Amino acid sequence: MHDLSAVLRRLGRDYAYVLTGLPIAVFSFSLLLSLLLTSVATLVVWVGALLLPLTLVVATGFAEVSRARLRRWGRDPGPLSYRRAGHGLLGRLNVVTDPRRWLDLVFEMLIALPMRLLTWVVAVVWSVLGVGGVSYFLWSLFLPDEEGLVIQLLRIIMPSAVPAGETWQYLLDAGLMLILGIGVLAAAPLVIHGLAQADALLTGVLLSAGSSAEDQPPPSPPPSSKHHVPRSFSGRAWSRIGSGFAAVVLLAVGWPVIASVYGVGVALSMVVVAAHCAAILITLRWTWTGLVISLAASGATVLATAESAVPVWPWPVTTMITQSAVLIVAALARPWYYSAAAWAAGASITVAALLTAAPTMPDGALATAIVFVSVSASVVLIGALVRVWIRNAGQLEEAARTSEEQGRRRHELEERNRIARELHDVVAHSMSVISVQAATAQYRNPDIDEAARREFNEIAESSRQALSEMRMLLTIMRDGEEAPTAPEPGLEDIGTLIESSRSSGTDIRYTPDDALADLDVSSSTGLITYRTVQEALSNALRHAPGAVIEVAVDAEQEAGRSQLRIAVLNSAPPQQVAEPAPGAGFGLEGLRERAEAVGGTVEAAPTDDGGFAVRATLPV
Repeated sequence: MHDLSAVLRRLGRDYAYVLTGLPIAVFSFSLLLSLLLTSVATLVVWVGALLLPLTLVVATGFAEVSRARLRRWGRDPGPLSYRRAGHGLLGRLNVVTDPRRWLDLVFEMLIALPMRLLTWVVAVVWSVLGVGGVSYFLWSLFLPDEEGLVIQLLRIIMPSAVPAGETWQYLLDAGLMLILGIGVLAAAPLVIHGLAQADALLTGVLLSAGSSAEDQPPPSPPPSSKHHVPRSFSGRAWSRIGSGFAAVVLLAVGWPVIASVYGVGVALSMVVVAAHCAAILITLRWTWTGLVISLAASGATVLATAESAVPVWPWPVTTMITQSAVLIVAALARPWYYSAAAWAAGASITVAALLTAAPTMPDGALATAIVFVSVSASVVLIGALVRVWIRNAGQLEEAARTSEEQGRRRHELEERNRIARELHDVVAHSMSVISVQAATAQYRNPDIDEAARREFNEIAESSRQALSEMRMLLTIMRDGEEAPTAPEPGLEDIGTLIESSRSSGTDIRYTPDDALADLDVSSSTGLITYRTVQEALSNALRHAPGAVIEVAVDAEQEAGRSQLRIAVLNSAPPQQVAEPAPGAGFGLEGLRERAEAVGGTVEAAPTDDGGFAVRATLPV
């Protein structure tokens, strides 16, 4: 039953993702196309120069909607940053130079609509087919034709299988449609999930911050700032869009040219041209494989067109352009020797073809060969130089970002050191004085009784512990990283904490939960639990002296997961007590931050009887 509910929940999430995509894509396509055409048309009067940045900003807004839909579906594309617009009119125009925004425009205006139209149509047709098949026995009675759909189909395919009576025909027709409908509905979770996966895959690739390892500059020390976000430019996304567009166009043009102009069979020309165009995309991911496929397809084209007697041989124009596209992809994606090796292999194929066909070589074959060798060499050289320029630009950008990050980090460390000095000079000094005075009180005042001695010893021990923790905190603040410290308190230390707090005379009621001993709690969760009880007790002692305090730390199961529930409640303080000590509220705020860091919650609010309650829930 649980598995069925999980399947239905996923099916509903997939349906919501697929069906809502088309209306958004239609709206974004129409709006962005109108804005872009208006921008281009009014560019000569400078109105377009102001409207074009607005178009890119709107495209980014639609891209953020797509990313939000992707996150809600269950796949996080990761954080992104865009180039900031500067001050003034010229600064606002910097938006036009951000390639990330142009990629958003291309995706939302050209790619999202056909992709989501296809997934939407398939999802709707599949759903209608399943529901219609299951309910066919009912609505088929109202069809104008006397015979059902299955019976009509059987009369065309196998007339002998049609039953004689109308009743049997209806039962056969409705039964087969029912089986078909059940099968379609049973496969609906897989089909709809596959459609959602296809949409999410393409959206994630083109709108995420990821880029291949080849696109990145040499590694640098990772920034420690939590404000760091990835670069906005995604070379992988742009390369896939450009390569896919080039492959589709060259396939649409090259196939008819090879088949009609060179007289190659339609099927053979289709296979050869398709393999050559596919090599453009394959070279992006598997460079050597793509280059081998492209050379094999080129050689097959040379052989297939050898008997055509067309002057443009051994390299037809479309084949030459396709091979150049493969070479430039290899030159941009990989080091220069990849594309150089492929160029040398292509030149070898050219020379071999000329030598083989020398007696009956077409008149323009030599010129075509020279053009191909020179053009492809230029493509390889330009691609290699562009790759070097891109890598150098990326290194400069990374160096500037690292310098800025180091400057900001240095400023943070200076501020942390200043705060650490203040804590050391004021708080740590005061705690040291308290510790010394409490430890020497029994020697300076020999007349005090045993109860007072124990009280002073408790104060000295608490102050020494607080001073030790203060020193560790100062070390961390000065170093900016976690320094080796003594073992931090956890669940097992809560009893000791409550006993030391009881020494102040406060009535604290606490019963340990035996289930905690068998619970595998991480050190961070144990520390947060300890700090929560510590801060809540401190607040109760400071703001409600004399009140009764109840502490509870329990383990429970919820939705199959273990979690800790902490509750510290104090009753209303006696009316005759003096005004409670003031507090800044930073302790409770710190508890909330600690709990949220591990996925927990903290609530603090007055109770109906005039007391105060602190409740926390922490995952184990």
